[in-house]
Amino acid sequence: MNPITLPGKTRKERLVRNLLIALITVIMIMVGIIGYLFFNESGKIHDLQYPYSCENLTPYLDTAYKTTNVAPSFASDLCVSDGNVASDISFSSGQERGLLFNLETKEAVFSQGAYDTVYPASITKLMTALIVAKYGNMDDEVTMEASDFALDAQSQMSGLDIGDEVTMKQLFSALLVYSANDTAMAIARHMSGSTEAFVDLMNQEAQQLGMTGTHFVNPHGLHDDNHYTTAYDIYLMLNEISKYTEITDVMKNAYYTLEIWGKDGSYKAYNLPSTDKYLNGEHTLPEGITIMAGKTGTTDEAGSCLALAVQNRYGIPYISIVLNAFNKPTLYADMDTLLTKTNA
Repeated sequence: MNPITLPGKTRKERLVRNLLIALITVIMIMVGIIGYLFFNESGKIHDLQYPYSCENLTPYLDTAYKTTNVAPSFASDLCVSDGNVASDISFSSGQERGLLFNLETKEAVFSQGAYDTVYPASITKLMTALIVAKYGNMDDEVTMEASDFALDAQSQMSGLDIGDEVTMKQLFSALLVYSANDTAMAIARHMSGSTEAFVDLMNQEAQQLGMTGTHFVNPHGLHDDNHYTTAYDIYLMLNEISKYTEITDVMKNAYYTLEIWGKDGSYKAYNLPSTDKYLNGEHTLPEGITIMAGKTGTTDEAGSCLALAVQNRYGIPYISIVLNAFNKPTLYADMDTLLTKTNA
């Protein structure tokens, strides 16, 4: 006798099984969404707001977990330090801020007030140059306009006049070597249509680099209370700059000759010396040091400032920064101290 089958019961079991599978699938999807929202909005585990501080990145984890179980972030190839790193190095006074980082070992050899808010002065132009290198065209023709010269009468200027036609490469070179503020204004206007739009781009780039203590309001660095940075953020910016040979090649120059044909058809040439006393020969570079890139900055509020990417006698790269020095002699004495330490 053939066994009796119960088709109705079999269909019911299949229906129940399918419903259970669907329910489990929905639950798993909901758990995944809730987990994503929790870690994205509350935990901030992959938020770039805290690129270099393990304490800020994971404030709710104990020290042992932080050192062993936190995955490497985008900043894993960067130097990391507290605001102050003690050593046998000392600045001329307590007002300076700065640091010395070994880029090969990622060691913070020295830092003083590395995260303190400071005014960058013309070191700002590093960001202006970075944007040109990333997004600009060095062959672009630019006609100087009146708005490019709407600056303080004591501002460092290139010598150009309204109506002069120059290339982006010429503006770029005068910007980095001679620190000409009118060239920064012309670059911003040409690239973004307005200074304001260019400054927005500067701040976006700063955010992408993890410069959490920085806010720009102009492309040149003339003083504004809302235009500020930190020594550590300048390190991040200069570290990025060092990847662009079109920038570093210009920064090494002791002078730049700006040659143009004026709007009246006359030939003009402006010999623009570097503002870096190491490069222009006014101050002797410590033995065995090679400058790879760098920028000066000086205002009454910022003091005398210098940020350098260098190599020591063994070819090991360092970034050395001194900010807020009382005057130029103090600035270069402090920088000598840092650079000499790289060969110790």
